[in-house]
Amino acid sequence: MFLKSVTLKGFKSFASATTLRLEPGITCIVGPNGSGKSNVVDALAWVMGEQGAKSLRGGKMEDVIFAGTAGRAPLGRAEVALTIDNTDGALPIDYSEVTISRTMFRNGGSEYAINGTTCRLLDVQELLSDSGIGREMHVIVGQGQLDAVLRATPEERRGFIEEAAGVLKHRKRKERALRKLESMEANLTRVKDLTTEIRRQLGPLGRQAETARKAGTIQAEVRDARLRLIADDLVQLTATLEQEVADETALIARRTEIEEQVGALSADLDQVERQADAARPLLAQAQDRWFTLARLVERLSAIATFAGERVRLLAEDDDGPEATPARDPQLLRAQAIDLREQHTALVDQIEQAAAELREAVTVRTAAEQEYAVEQHRLAALARAAADRREGLATLAGQVAARASRIEAREAEIGRLRDIEAASTARAAAAEREFATLEASIAVEEEGEEGLDTAYESAAAELSRLQAEVARLVDAERDADRTRSAAAARADALAMSLSVKDGVAALLQGEDSRGVLGSLSQLVHVESGHEAAVAAALGWAADAVAVESMGDAVHHIGRLRAADAGRAGLLVAAGARPSDAATWPALPAGARWARAVVQADDRIRAAVDQLLDRVALADDDRVARSLADAGLVAVTPAGDVLAPGFARGGSGAPSQLEMTAAMEEARAHAEAAARESEQARFARAALTATSDEISAQVAAALERLHDSDARMAAVAEQLGALGAAVRSARAEADRTHAAIRAGAEVLERDRADHAELVARLRAAQAEPGDEGDASTERRDALEQAARAARAHETEVRLTLRTREERDRALVERADALEAAAAAEEAARAAQAARRERRAKEARTAHAVRAGAAYAVQVLRTSATRADEQRQVGERERAERDARMTLLRRELAVLQDQMRELTDSVHRDEVARAQQRLRIETLQARALDEYGVAAETLIAEYGPDQLVPAVVIASDPDAPVPDPVPYVREVQERRLRTAERQLAALGRINPLALEEFAALEERHTFLTTQLEDLRTSKRDLLDIVREVDERVERVFTEAFHDTAAQFEAVFSRLFPGGEGRLVLTDPANMLTTGLEVEARPPGKKIKRLSLLSGGERSLVAVALLVAIFKARPSPFYIMDEVEAALDDANLGRLLILFEELRNSSQLIVITHQKKTMEIADALYGVTMRGDGVTTVVSQRMRDLA
Repeated sequence: MFLKSVTLKGFKSFASATTLRLEPGITCIVGPNGSGKSNVVDALAWVMGEQGAKSLRGGKMEDVIFAGTAGRAPLGRAEVALTIDNTDGALPIDYSEVTISRTMFRNGGSEYAINGTTCRLLDVQELLSDSGIGREMHVIVGQGQLDAVLRATPEERRGFIEEAAGVLKHRKRKERALRKLESMEANLTRVKDLTTEIRRQLGPLGRQAETARKAGTIQAEVRDARLRLIADDLVQLTATLEQEVADETALIARRTEIEEQVGALSADLDQVERQADAARPLLAQAQDRWFTLARLVERLSAIATFAGERVRLLAEDDDGPEATPARDPQLLRAQAIDLREQHTALVDQIEQAAAELREAVTVRTAAEQEYAVEQHRLAALARAAADRREGLATLAGQVAARASRIEAREAEIGRLRDIEAASTARAAAAEREFATLEASIAVEEEGEEGLDTAYESAAAELSRLQAEVARLVDAERDADRTRSAAAARADALAMSLSVKDGVAALLQGEDSRGVLGSLSQLVHVESGHEAAVAAALGWAADAVAVESMGDAVHHIGRLRAADAGRAGLLVAAGARPSDAATWPALPAGARWARAVVQADDRIRAAVDQLLDRVALADDDRVARSLADAGLVAVTPAGDVLAPGFARGGSGAPSQLEMTAAMEEARAHAEAAARESEQARFARAALTATSDEISAQVAAALERLHDSDARMAAVAEQLGALGAAVRSARAEADRTHAAIRAGAEVLERDRADHAELVARLRAAQAEPGDEGDASTERRDALEQAARAARAHETEVRLTLRTREERDRALVERADALEAAAAAEEAARAAQAARRERRAKEARTAHAVRAGAAYAVQVLRTSATRADEQRQVGERERAERDARMTLLRRELAVLQDQMRELTDSVHRDEVARAQQRLRIETLQARALDEYGVAAETLIAEYGPDQLVPAVVIASDPDAPVPDPVPYVREVQERRLRTAERQLAALGRINPLALEEFAALEERHTFLTTQLEDLRTSKRDLLDIVREVDERVERVFTEAFHDTAAQFEAVFSRLFPGGEGRLVLTDPANMLTTGLEVEARPPGKKIKRLSLLSGGERSLVAVALLVAIFKARPSPFYIMDEVEAALDDANLGRLLILFEELRNSSQLIVITHQKKTMEIADALYGVTMRGDGVTTVVSQRMRDLA
């Protein structure tokens, strides 16, 4: 067996379909770094079932699909096909050539196929496991895995040997057996619970069967007595009905006469009511007319009064004194004119003062200028005298030196200005480029913020979803456990209820005439009161509810005919429960049984009748007190205490209790199932969402990394440009500062030069010395300037005073003119007011006269309307009296007719009730006992002799002679039989059938329990057998590997010592594996103290030892010799050549020596488009 070929399409960098045809021996795959050599190793591991994305050097499994390049679009799937030569039959399949293929799609879907037939991953793993290739993939040694072999735990190193020894399939067999064992434990627990529950019910049910045998004879006695009493009642009621029929002709005639009189009175009353209805609108109109006229008279009288009062008030206002204005407007205007004239005169004075001020300013300025000129002249004279004393030669030298400095300074400033212009240009160019990059990085930063937010929110959502999935898994597991336990209990209770008896025959039979259902299903009892209510109901707790007595008799006959057993029937019709309002009050710790029972409306009355005056007591003490008070009391344990008897003890639970328990268990199971389904659906939805969010997190992280890289590159460019801008700006600023300083120095030099030139010329112009300059003229000019400034201040104050006076005059004139205008407006308003009041007075006179005339006319009309209203009122009173008399007579006749009608109805109701009682008795006889009325009277009537009932338990006893019917004797006979029946307690007529069915079910479950225990022992034997085989196979593989390791180590490390040590030799099933290595010349044994090359060589030694101890058909090694020197490489290649004899080697390498021993070479390269290509060369063709 060897690898024949491998085809890659769309796998990582293999975008195009690429086939590598492999041959026995050593095949080397070579190529530059990054060309895709290791992708071949990943493809082989992937097609053989590798499930870890990290093992394939990826973040997620979809990373194996070709992601595209700049010039090639990404692909939608990756596919790898591995063809294995199976001529030697190493693989357990009937093919000489086996092709295993795997396809991965972008949506995460994956497909496996063996020889083109779709299969599962498990099928691929089981196919390869017998050849030493398992989940650990020890035959594939990838990059970095050598050190991982040494860093692995002892248990992980054990896994390498187990996989090579073929232990994996045995461990899978053990895992399957353990899963079956766990499931069987659950079934075993369930069957044990069912068996225990049934065993608990067998004892009480046997006692009930014995009691049921004694009830037959007593029930026959009760039936005969009840039928004879019913027949007696029926005969008596029939005779009474015939005697109560009376003559109703007189009553009917009297009622007819009174009906005629009532009709006549009703006609008279209708005529009077029609007259009243006709007169009522006329009376209403007269009343409305009178009320309207009266209101108009009142309103007009009030208007006339108001108009007179208005006339009086206006007259009083006209007679009062008239207000006169306080001031004359003409006088005010004259005063304003005087003030305007004063303002005009003052304006002339202000202009004159302003002219004087301008003249004073001119004088002051001239005086100050003359003073300054004189002061400067004196200073010049002083300097000229000094210059002449210094000497003309020195002064001329200073002038020449200053001129030279000025020329040099001007040249330096020109050079600095050129430098400043160049720096400013560089800074502007760098700033423009910086602004462009800054704009682009602003956009990137906005996207960066969005990427950060998207990644953080997606990561947070992923964490939340993972926590929620874990919580839902726990909830689903808890709900499944709860559902299993509740279902087991419900099944046990259902089997206990599903016995074959008369009740079951009625409920499950085809003839369901009048059947309402089992009482236990039609009533609902508050939790905790089931036992007490079942004891209170007695026989009815297990009864079947029917609609009528006829239905009950029909079904009893059907049970008897079919020999289907006995059943208690509760009849819904005819029940007459007592009124609870008449019952006594209950003490604390007690409540009526009716209050805890909810029943179907159709049987509510029958259930209430059964629970008449039945109370539920919290304890025995309260129950005794209720029984002493004449009530029936039931304790929580089901004991019944009543006046004259008590019933209780232990027994099997009633159907009511078992039904309640079963419904509760089923409700728990359904609730748990719903919770489990909800948790399962929610977990599935959250898992799908979690996968999507995980993909989003990975995509967001990848985009974030790309964005970080772009941002870093742009930031680096921005940093360089910013540094360039700052450098250019700093240079420009330094240059500008130097220019400004040079300019200031140049200006000072020029001023000094001009001053020196002036001094030199002055010195040359005045060759002789002069006396001291006189200061008298300067002092005189200074005094004149001071006097000019004082005169200017005085003239300025005068101007300001006149301006303030002028402003005050203008404001006062404006105020007087405004007051004159206000006085004129007030006089005009007063004149308009006098005119308006005169007009109002004339209007008020006219209104008063018109109102007085209208009041006189309306009063006359109102008097006539009042007379018409009074006439209508008298006529209405007469009609009302007539109608009252007619209604009184009509009421008397109607009362008489009502009494007659009631009497007739009472007689009819009495006869109907009598007939109803007769029909009820007939229906009762037919429904309860299946006897028609004619047969009942003929066979059980009071005229028939009463035969003696034969007791089934004593068939040889003499039969007494029949006796005449006596009602008191039959009632006593019935009471005696009922007491005997009650003394037996609660009777389960189906106990015999239930006991037989339950015993049969117990036997079946016991057999099943024993079968489950036998299966459990078989599974434990399988697990033990697998452990023994694993222990034996591992022990043999370990010893062989240890021997091979010592031999290989001594060859790779001549003079060194290495061995394999078990961590727990006493327990070969779980022991780990340690590696001890001592290179030659060293005393260390710890692997962590070895060098990198030594560690790699020790790892190679371990793997080669495993390869030699348990050879595999092929091995794949990815640059395992990369860290070895030439000497160690040579030793390793010798081992490779030895392995070539038994196995196929595929080696990824860069070493020339490794290539030299290869039988075939594959060269892997990658073009500029990012797609891997392969070239091959068979080495023997070159020889």
